[in-house]
Amino acid sequence: MIETGKDLRAKIESTLESVRPYLKADGGDVEFIDVSDEMVVKLRLLGTCSSCTMSRFTMKAGIEDSLKKAIPSITSVIAI
Repeated sequence: MIETGKDLRAKIESTLESVRPYLKADGGDVEFIDVSDEMVVKLRLLGTCSSCTMSRFTMKAGIEDSLKKAIPSITSVIAI
């Protein structure tokens, strides 16, 4: 079942809350911007995450993996 609307956004926010402590421990954070009809999640990296050389790894191995496990219909996660 593909989730849509408020339920989908709530589940994305909830999943991001689970990874935020790890980001905040290093002075960073993440902001949910949008999710497209193609199930691409758009995020903004904040704080030290926005300029960290490891942010690409954090995005793919940490945030994207967590979101895809929670919501398998997500196709990808991008930073804007």
